[in-house]
Amino acid sequence: MKSNRQLLVVFTLLLCTFFAKAQDITGSWKGTLKVQGMEMPLIFNISQENNVLKSTMDSPSQGASGIPMDETTFTDNTLTILFKQAGIKYTASLEGETFNGTFNQGGNALPLTLTKTVITLPGNPDLVSSEAELKALSSLSKGQYKYSVEDYFSNPKGYTFRFSPNGKYLSYRERDENGKQHVYVKNIETGEANRVIVESEELIRGYGWLNHERLYYVMDKGGDENNHIYAINLDGTNDKDLTPFDGVKANFSELLKEDKDHIIVELNKNNPQVFEPYKLNVVTGEITQLFTNDDINNPISGYEFDKDGNLRGYTKMKDGVFNDLYYEDGEGGFKFMKQLSWKDKFGIIAFDYSTEYAHDAYVVSNLESDKSEILLCDLKRMKVIEKVFSNPNYDVSSMGLSKKNNYAIDYFSYEGEKNVLIPVSDTYKKIDAKVNEVLPNMQYYVLDKTEDETKFMLYVTSDKLYGVYYAYDLQKDELKEIYNTMPQLNPVDMAEMRPISFTSRDGVTIHGYITLPKAALNGEKVPVIVNPHGGPQGVRDSWGFNPETQLFASRGYATLQVNFRISGGYGRAFLESGFKQIGRKAMDDVEDGLKYVIDKGWVDGDKAAIYGASHGGYAVLRGLTKTPDLYACGVDYVGVSNLFTFMKSIPPYWKPYLKIIKEIWYDEDVAEEKLIMEEVSPVNHIDKIKKPLFVVQGANDPRVNIDESDQIVSGLRARNVDVPYMVKYDEGHGFGKEENTIELYKAMLGFYAKHLNEEQREPIKD
Repeated sequence: MKSNRQLLVVFTLLLCTFFAKAQDITGSWKGTLKVQGMEMPLIFNISQENNVLKSTMDSPSQGASGIPMDETTFTDNTLTILFKQAGIKYTASLEGETFNGTFNQGGNALPLTLTKTVITLPGNPDLVSSEAELKALSSLSKGQYKYSVEDYFSNPKGYTFRFSPNGKYLSYRERDENGKQHVYVKNIETGEANRVIVESEELIRGYGWLNHERLYYVMDKGGDENNHIYAINLDGTNDKDLTPFDGVKANFSELLKEDKDHIIVELNKNNPQVFEPYKLNVVTGEITQLFTNDDINNPISGYEFDKDGNLRGYTKMKDGVFNDLYYEDGEGGFKFMKQLSWKDKFGIIAFDYSTEYAHDAYVVSNLESDKSEILLCDLKRMKVIEKVFSNPNYDVSSMGLSKKNNYAIDYFSYEGEKNVLIPVSDTYKKIDAKVNEVLPNMQYYVLDKTEDETKFMLYVTSDKLYGVYYAYDLQKDELKEIYNTMPQLNPVDMAEMRPISFTSRDGVTIHGYITLPKAALNGEKVPVIVNPHGGPQGVRDSWGFNPETQLFASRGYATLQVNFRISGGYGRAFLESGFKQIGRKAMDDVEDGLKYVIDKGWVDGDKAAIYGASHGGYAVLRGLTKTPDLYACGVDYVGVSNLFTFMKSIPPYWKPYLKIIKEIWYDEDVAEEKLIMEEVSPVNHIDKIKKPLFVVQGANDPRVNIDESDQIVSGLRARNVDVPYMVKYDEGHGFGKEENTIELYKAMLGFYAKHLNEEQREPIKD
């Protein structure tokens, strides 16, 4: 018979076990990982449903939230959380109100202590419009239309078609009934297709072939842009995260044609501000660092590898605004060759493998011309051998080489009013002739080719055709349709996208595009949506099918897109003429473009909206404060509102470029420019906004922090202005998820219907 002492011990143990099992661990638990001197906050949100534990993970420093974990258990006082895709396992014991344990990832075991916390959403959730309010806004767009918003913005059923290198398989993405876009591989001979890569909560940001048997795909977490690169066999086995490092951004650098088992990637693993190259085994996941980028004040900004994976040179930033070019010295090291301004362009397109001299390379350069041109250079002597291709009016930056034909030139291309491809080789002359014969007046791109260069994947499009994939068989001289990405949109019903040019108020020729609905072509003045592009530097609007402008045209709105000064493609002088002019002369160009289309009689100047994303969103806010009477309303999508806070909240991997950003935008340390920043920061002029505004934001945006939108909304709300505010907590810099995109455009159409078509439009009154 047990003694009373023994019974007491047994009772105590049973009681402790009972309380451990019964203890409620649901809620949010916060801790901080210390990784190589850096602190990284993590939050696990634990919930229980039908007696089953579930959890999500937030990484606030990376702007990621709500990442679903695969498995969560709490047994015998031990918490275990698994996230298989990222190779994460957290195991901890509960001690009072604290979890003490170990965070395992990628072979690293780091201590992590979690304490109970109250989770808060990014920004100020109290500002966000309710679902009911946004649905009410959407409902204002009435009328019977042939095509719905879903017709324009549902992801294509199938797209991104690619041949395997040996031409035996065809890969593609296909959308399921839930809008998820999986990757399939089809055996061309048998016709059998299998789903290889499954898209779940996180979006597949891109994919491609690594070799005959293996593919890669790219995903981030909740739109935080910290991409991971994964690899998988064509039968769906050996699915591996090749870059299993939390909070690290992976840039795909080189696909080594001569080495089927390895690729080159760049990671900001050792320091979030800079990237270093690694050689990755795509089968085993073995990773080897190839070079060190340890001068944080003068970091390497680009690496040049040859087809065999040998590092041949690199570009090192100097004092934040210069680029020092280094090239191999023949003794295993690198020597300084040339210093360039960051405004100079001198980039290697490809080494010239057609010659035995290993140092010849094709480069795109603007060192000796205003327009970028393609040169053949001797890199060892840093000497131009010959000018290979140029255009007097536009930058040239693209060419193709044929590996099969000893790396002879296949084509050149550049973007003018439309994309122009100039065939050089007999192969590309045959392709060009066949496309022009079968599909006249279309624009085409060669997306892919097999290793033997007998089969080519083409994408054919126009301003009225979303896009059709074609396979071209060189031996048969045959063009075969593979897939129409948007068969529900009949090109006959689509609107024309017309190139335009005009002279700005200070005498500069500006180019752009106007998409006109049928009513405008019949002589009716229609409402217009002015759509400044993002960037802004080096970016431009292009001719081709644009679902936004086509949707707007179907509802009776014209769309104006202006390639204002600082846009890319028109030469160095035009680009640089927009530096220090953001919100000023760049904005004048947009206004002059609107005046031009009004004077042409195409649009009604009293019914002009302004809408844009990123810099375009900034342009919306600037337009409503700079010229308060010009626009009837505006839609700001992930736009900058305060240049001071924008500069302070840029992602860590932008920080080495901060001096350049300040040269393009403005530098608050220069007194005169600080005054300009105050002048062109819309948040300082909220009192001037007197037209309706709709604000849209992704909560996890690493580029334009949610605070940029909150500032504008709270400022207008303080004036009792009704500002619809849409925030998606699973998105970043622009919406990537189909359901969010469709909801956005429905709300936008309701907003336009209210403020462009209704007679009761009134300005905001204080």
